Amino acid sequence: MASRRIRTGAAAVALAVAGSFAMAAGCADDSSSSTGSADTAAAGSGPARNPYLAAEKYAVTHLDPAQTDSFPDPVPRGTFQIDPAQMPRVPGGPINIMTLASPDSNYMWVSSTSGVRYVDVSGDGFRQVAALDAPGVSPQISTQALDQVLGQQFSDVGQIEAALARDWSGADWQRIVNGVYSLVDKDNRVYYINQNSELLVFGLKNKDKPEDGIDIVARRDFKPLLSTASTTLGIPESIVGVDMTYDGKLLILASRSLFALDRDLKGDPQELRIGDDETVSNSMAVDADGGVYFASDKMMRKVLWRDGKLSSDESAGAWAAPYDFGRQPPAVKFGIGTGSTPTLMGFGKGSDELVVITDGADHMKLVAFWRNKIPEGFQQKPGTKSQRIADQIQVTAGLSDPLPEFIQSEQSVVATGWGAFVVQNIGPGGAPDRLVDVLANGPVSEPPHGMQRFEWNPDSDSWSSAWTRGDVVSTSMVPAVSSTSGIVFVNGYTKADGWEVTGLDWKTGETVHRTVFGHSNLGNGAYAIVEAFPNGDLLFNSVGGPFRAKIGGK
Repeated sequence: MASRRIRTGAAAVALAVAGSFAMAAGCADDSSSSTGSADTAAAGSGPARNPYLAAEKYAVTHLDPAQTDSFPDPVPRGTFQIDPAQMPRVPGGPINIMTLASPDSNYMWVSSTSGVRYVDVSGDGFRQVAALDAPGVSPQISTQALDQVLGQQFSDVGQIEAALARDWSGADWQRIVNGVYSLVDKDNRVYYINQNSELLVFGLKNKDKPEDGIDIVARRDFKPLLSTASTTLGIPESIVGVDMTYDGKLLILASRSLFALDRDLKGDPQELRIGDDETVSNSMAVDADGGVYFASDKMMRKVLWRDGKLSSDESAGAWAAPYDFGRQPPAVKFGIGTGSTPTLMGFGKGSDELVVITDGADHMKLVAFWRNKIPEGFQQKPGTKSQRIADQIQVTAGLSDPLPEFIQSEQSVVATGWGAFVVQNIGPGGAPDRLVDVLANGPVSEPPHGMQRFEWNPDSDSWSSAWTRGDVVSTSMVPAVSSTSGIVFVNGYTKADGWEVTGLDWKTGETVHRTVFGHSNLGNGAYAIVEAFPNGDLLFNSVGGPFRAKIGGK
């Protein structure tokens, strides 16, 4: 029997339940009486479709241009036992992103730290039809070497370090950046960044016959455009993300620069630089009006793409606003600032228009910024660093006193309607090499616990807590919500059951879904994201390659 701590209003109550991932109710905060009754429709139906991307959803890493981590596919409620080794898998990794649709709905792309794969997902299938390893990715890891490491059960960090040195040629955390932030355009081309700050564009050799293979159709080395000075991450400036404007210009975000370039990568890029004392480590959100939103470790920014130029002109609507930052945590997270790619909220006519992140304070807060005009008469709120901040609220993640040293996250904020969801990613241990850390987190090191759902009130311009779950584990995988099923999904590990995907009811926090993978390392969704298929199967982006968890027909 494991103890589960829940929090209702100001009171914390300890309950005993069978296993910390038991199918048990969450806890709704007394302070959030409007939770579940807020006018979700007033928030709008989500971001406008970008006509230059392959699809409305699943064309960028965080699913859509607003980076909401919200998908429409329904996922069934219940408990499902899945052996990852028996599921159809496309080997690769150790980080795999398959949130990349093809314009042909029978296919999807994988962008991984190995390179790119083209996968037939028609019917209930899952079959690789073409693959190309990315140049500049070092070292390349064969499927045999990948499975050699992931097939082991580790008992300490030293064993993981030895296995990576022996079987993965000493691969370290810098390998993680390969292909993490990618996109697919309307012409079925994948834009991919490698660890050497080279942008590669992949496409099919024959669009009518995918099995003919994949070509590199364009490439551009950005190193000559980047600073060689060390960032706060201890490495020179590098490319961290790509996105697309709504008029088809490619956006390339670096640690201290933003570039705009034609999709063929030709010509001189537009460039905008930020301060030399700042470091960006996550990607950006884009809106239909030319707004580009990204956060350094100290400032949240809106840059404008207007009339073929990047602009930081505040008189035209651009802005920069400071937020609270803190220290480098010991595990999972990179840097002293936000761990979030910014998420846009509010799309309805006359609605509050927000961009949200978690800040970098040791005990993080959820922070909402006015992304366009600050409402007339709005007064800066106490404790905030800027009038641009619409509101901020402390994240407790359902944890009780004494609180851990860090309550922090490396994940973007999940959003649907006026609801926002965040996870606590920092455990008590951690390895300096984040690749070692992500393999140890759970099986070797005590995993982090805690998550919280918030609701924005457009009448009072304020956050409130809807519910918390201090007992549930989320290690490093990006959570996501099925807006159709009303379930938000996380990936975690317990000694009792091993790895699993846990689904929590969006309104109540109750555990309503469990897909249990057991102790196989293939149940670790390292730094990837949860998603699903239209029939309800999970598309699980495993550390050993994405696989189709066939639960939809069960």
